[in-house]
Amino acid sequence: MPVNIPDLLPAKSLLEAENVFVMGESRAVSQDIRPLRILILNLMPLKIKTETHLLRVLSNTPLQVEVELLVTSSHTPKHTPSEHLFSFYKTFDEVKERHFDGFIITGAPVELLDFEKVTYWQELKEIMAWSKTNVTSTLHICWGAQAGLYFHYGIPKYELPAKLFGVFEHFVNAPTEPLVRGFDDVFWAPHSRYTEVRKSDIEKVDDLILLSDSHQAGPYLMLSKDRSQVFLTGHPEYDKPTLGEEYERDLKKGLAINMPENYFLDNDPRKDAVVRWRSHAQLLYSNWLNYYVYQSTPYDWS
Repeated sequence: MPVNIPDLLPAKSLLEAENVFVMGESRAVSQDIRPLRILILNLMPLKIKTETHLLRVLSNTPLQVEVELLVTSSHTPKHTPSEHLFSFYKTFDEVKERHFDGFIITGAPVELLDFEKVTYWQELKEIMAWSKTNVTSTLHICWGAQAGLYFHYGIPKYELPAKLFGVFEHFVNAPTEPLVRGFDDVFWAPHSRYTEVRKSDIEKVDDLILLSDSHQAGPYLMLSKDRSQVFLTGHPEYDKPTLGEEYERDLKKGLAINMPENYFLDNDPRKDAVVRWRSHAQLLYSNWLNYYVYQSTPYDWS
């Protein structure tokens, strides 16, 4: 089944070119189907790319998904045209009286700031508090996961000695949990961040289940015991070029950046990237939509 998105959203034509089944809103309104309503708070600077990444992984399921995009009103994005934001995004004031089946909070390039110094932190706290009563399941990604763990459980983040950058092996700790159903015992996932949360802090919280971690990348996938809050420290939604583009960007800026590990063939940046994480990404998002959203949400929120 398709992902329902605005007719003119740039991601629509990009995904159609990949033969991904997406449906414009003009066609969707003619169908008598109760889609899953998914809200995405997009905190990433390159919002159009992030939209495409997430819509791609949300599309690979028999469930029909209707996506709405959210932007903070307390911070003005600098890297996305204002016309795009005006046309396709809503503010929290416009959605806070509504309920959603699923909610995704993306990462953001503010890891090295204290949470309280992020310009939109107060607004994000209000949104995360709202998600506890107005959303069936919330999926937090990368910095969004660190922010969610800090807000809900007081778990701090720690600065790493160097950027964690590349594609790393992960292990499944709770294979009977539906979110990791079908995962291989060892699977790969991309990371790109300067900070971490620590396993020792996660294990102190009785309400958290650590589903997956990595020897190199640390805790990867956690969820609350009521399954309403999911925390994902990596970026399985990334497409093939993303880490390479980040690497080239940082080199051009003159930043001290290591080559992304386990990304280029033979770890040679002159060679093509190798995608090791695509099947895991599709399965993760499909499991989340099926077991934690579709099978848990009320048919009629009213």
